[in-house]
Amino acid sequence: MYRLHRKWWICGLLLLATTINYMDRQTLANAATRVTKEFSLTQEQYGDMEMWFGWAFAAGSLVFGFVADRVNVRWLYPVVLLGWSMAGVVSAWTRTYEQLLWCRIALGLFEAAHWPCALKTTFALLSPQERTMGNSVLQSGASIGAIITPQVMLWLMTDELGTWRLAFQVVGFTGVLWVALWFIAIRASDFQSVSDANESKPSTPLMAVLLGRRFWAVAILLLGIQTCWHLFRVWLPKFLQEGRGYSEKEALWFNSAYFISTDVGCILAGALSLWLARSLGMSAHDSKRRVYLLCALLTCLAVLVMWLPAGWMLLTVILLVGAGSLGLFPCYYSFVQELSDEHVGRLTGLLSMLAWAVTSPMHKIFGAVIDKTKSFDLGMALAGLAPLLGVASLALLWPKGETARADNNARNA
Repeated sequence: MYRLHRKWWICGLLLLATTINYMDRQTLANAATRVTKEFSLTQEQYGDMEMWFGWAFAAGSLVFGFVADRVNVRWLYPVVLLGWSMAGVVSAWTRTYEQLLWCRIALGLFEAAHWPCALKTTFALLSPQERTMGNSVLQSGASIGAIITPQVMLWLMTDELGTWRLAFQVVGFTGVLWVALWFIAIRASDFQSVSDANESKPSTPLMAVLLGRRFWAVAILLLGIQTCWHLFRVWLPKFLQEGRGYSEKEALWFNSAYFISTDVGCILAGALSLWLARSLGMSAHDSKRRVYLLCALLTCLAVLVMWLPAGWMLLTVILLVGAGSLGLFPCYYSFVQELSDEHVGRLTGLLSMLAWAVTSPMHKIFGAVIDKTKSFDLGMALAGLAPLLGVASLALLWPKGETARADNNARNA
């Protein structure tokens, strides 16, 4: 019973790590208007910082995915968490654009290590039947972090307390407290090899999966999801303040509401897929495709941004776009699992690296478009349409006969 409680307490630590990860990531977005004014940045230069963050994240996904399999996670995890926390703290001491850019690169590199470390931890602590729940617990920290950060920034960026620099320091130093809790909770024995039943040698070589049409259907789908999710994540506070004239306080409050809507959309997407399969007898694959289509249609509402002034209609549309954008992700994870039973981890890592590497430059392009047009509207609208790439790729590249085979395999598993 003691071990049962302790392992779920450790899963709570993973949730907290994800929360800290996202808070450190979101500090710049929530202070973007202040930072760009203080450093006299163009929108394109601000986009450059997000581009380089994304490229560093892509590199870190590959590097630390390899390292986590060879270095004891009990020690690796706190090292990388301190790494990204200190990158956030040092950001507060920067005096030039170049210095801040290097801090964002370091942040992206170390933050990428969170996922392989967290997944190695749930693998070591939990049985196969418990891991899905454990991974759900750690994943939920992303929305929690995005919801909390605007409120923390709102409090710390008041004239009475200080500037955006204080906010970066406080959020960054939170990671030190996590490291202390980690060493209190974790024991060396927790990462001794945990045996699942030995499986037979993979029947399908990884290269055969990578060359298949289904892999590229999912890759294109992910590029559309990432474009929509990250452009709104990064640029929404600036859009509200500089594009529609909302105050900083109003923008930060709404940013919290936006991420609440994303969490609701994610949960409802999973529930709807389950209901379609159980109540209507729809195949698992077909239910996911319909949920994906519904969520993509919600993100397409972003087109209305081009004609809506500040007001409740604009804010309602953005909340619906947010619900749809995160609701796409559970569908994506399930499509990856259909690609191969043997290579899920490697395929997830490769797809993540590909998506971050390709979509990160879009922030630079988006910033350049804003500088030229003096408007955020076109970029926001195109970001909302991006998930339709997934609808098209599934229709054109996913072989029809593979759907029934995947469902049969899932029922027999």
